[in-house]
Amino acid sequence: MELRYEILPDSQIEECRDSCNELMAFQKSKATIKPELFDSMNFETRLVPSVKAALHNYTVVVKDGEQIVGYVYSNISPKEAYSNSFATFFDLSTVRQKNVGCLSQFYIKEGYRQYGIGSKLFDLSMSWLQQFEDVEDYFIYVSNGNDNALEFYKRKGFAVSHQILDGFITVLRSKKAS
Repeated sequence: MELRYEILPDSQIEECRDSCNELMAFQKSKATIKPELFDSMNFETRLVPSVKAALHNYTVVVKDGEQIVGYVYSNISPKEAYSNSFATFFDLSTVRQKNVGCLSQFYIKEGYRQYGIGSKLFDLSMSWLQQFEDVEDYFIYVSNGNDNALEFYKRKGFAVSHQILDGFITVLRSKKAS
């Protein structure tokens, strides 16, 4: 294994197409609540619109040789972006600042889990998110059935805030350390 971490500029987000689509298929395979909702979720409907709508984006891919074996996508967005026709992701009145940080997508291919890649991607993402002075609330949205991800984020200091869409998504939250 010859792992390399690369920050992708927004103009190269297309490199994440296959990994994003694999993430959606993985989430569907784990889901016990409304797995059919994932049928319309893919690179074009999830990652591209999110990158376009965010104020700031941060995407890191992990490559083994030339093959992408994982990625993390985080963003800074206006808090109002999380209240839309799909769902209201959190009570906007609980966020003092106008922007929030979100670790939005996170995926590591099956054969590459348990090597510390997830922790490295998580740490890179959180370091990036915490550099924004005007952001003090961070969110992660975990699809139902993905218990390993839920436990991973809890070990990293995030707490379950609530569930949305009848349990389809668990919302995790963390505040910037004072």
